[in-house]
Amino acid sequence: MAGIATSGQAQDGAGPAPDNAQDRRYGSGWDCNPGYRIAEGVCVALEMPANSYPTGRSHGIGWACQHGYREVAGGACTAVVVPENGFLDASGLGWDCERGYRKLRDGCALIEVPENAYLADRGLGAGWECDRGHVPQAGACVPIVIPENAYPTNAPHGAAWRCERGFVANGGRCDPVPVPLNAFLDDRGYGPGWRCDRGFEARAEECVALDVPENAHLDRSGNRWQCNRGFQLSEGARCVLTR
Repeated sequence: MAGIATSGQAQDGAGPAPDNAQDRRYGSGWDCNPGYRIAEGVCVALEMPANSYPTGRSHGIGWACQHGYREVAGGACTAVVVPENGFLDASGLGWDCERGYRKLRDGCALIEVPENAYLADRGLGAGWECDRGHVPQAGACVPIVIPENAYPTNAPHGAAWRCERGFVANGGRCDPVPVPLNAFLDDRGYGPGWRCDRGFEARAEECVALDVPENAHLDRSGNRWQCNRGFQLSEGARCVLTR
């Protein structure tokens, strides 16, 4: 028969183990079995609701609801209600809809996929995306009208087409980039679409030869100049010795 510990000893698991307790695997003392808790020197059974299990922890309420159940007010474990075309999620506390369905209030509604579209695996949005070469419009997927000298981006968002190299978007068409003399096409995505050759600078719609003064050189861009080391700019157009 298990020994009886005094109240002071039993509160911290010291002394001989009472009923419904077991010696600690490491060190001295004992702990109450899962489903029991120390009270007045003995291990008393926890009052657990249906569909729960003992956690074995000395803190908290000492129990938790089983997988597929969740705690509600009043200390009960109620079953998670999974709607048709849904499944219990990994946490066991909620549910998700099967592929091809989406959450709608307390149920799973069928995703209506329009023609020229396919189911999307993302949880946000309409639940479908248009096939390549189509764009969403009023719940449908309509063909992309691609102007001459353009190509489709196939991007789910943003521009449906872009102009070919050497052309620039102008309304719903692609116009040729007017490249001036002493310039070349520039694909950086901003600016006029062209850039002056090295040794020239842009002025309005032209490329004008740079007049590089004595004791100066072209900078990294090749479209401006700067004074050599040991010289400083003077009067905006000369490079003089630094004093």
